[in-house]
Amino acid sequence: MKTPKRLQPLLQDGLIDEVIHPLMSGKEADVFVVRCGSEIRCAKIYKDAVKRSFKKAAQYTEGRKVRNSRRARAMEKGSRFGRKQQEETWQNAEVDALYRLFRAGVRVPEPYGCFDGVLLMELITDEDGASAPRLNDVTMSEEQAREDHAQVMQYVLRMLCAGLVHGDLSEFNVLVNDEGPVIIDLPQAVDAAANNNARAMLERDVKNMSDYYGMFAPELLDTHYAHEIWALFEDGELHPDHQLSGHFELDTH
Repeated sequence: MKTPKRLQPLLQDGLIDEVIHPLMSGKEADVFVVRCGSEIRCAKIYKDAVKRSFKKAAQYTEGRKVRNSRRARAMEKGSRFGRKQQEETWQNAEVDALYRLFRAGVRVPEPYGCFDGVLLMELITDEDGASAPRLNDVTMSEEQAREDHAQVMQYVLRMLCAGLVHGDLSEFNVLVNDEGPVIIDLPQAVDAAANNNARAMLERDVKNMSDYYGMFAPELLDTHYAHEIWALFEDGELHPDHQLSGHFELDTH
């Protein structure tokens, strides 16, 4: 296959040795399967802002800190330099989130670095070595749905312990293999303490996952994990191994 232009510098620098095939094309990036030495990984090429279709990006970038004051001013003005900095900030957000969540015990693809707008990371595979399917392409038993839903809720909790909310979590942003669910696509991850939309996004993330798993285990539709998790967060009682129940007494007054 013809090597994508954005991957050519990585080939020249020896960061990757071969581009094997395209894996997927999404709203903010194209992903390719690549070989790095003896390992098979994936390379995520971020699309430019004009080609990206991610809606209401300002809601997600609220609260993100830019340490360099010159860069911050340029981003506010929307100059050419500022737009370039916005792109780098958007791309680096996913890299930073992956490293942070990987260390926090959330199952995400292991990151290997971001180079000129290309993220190199672990390729999640099934038991046969093929690319793992997305959750929306998977059917499961009621028992498996309950088990995987509980695992995803634990990941949502650990993300919040690490200070992040995914912000776009759904059956399309979760991969599944024999070891369970894997959370992907994090460029829009928000700072839970600094973003005013964080609670609403967490509630939407949890609802999306409960609605999907609830198709196989209907009792999950009557749980209240988002309220339980956020209440623990607000009270300063959240910790990574907290045992969630999904029960929460809603204030109806």
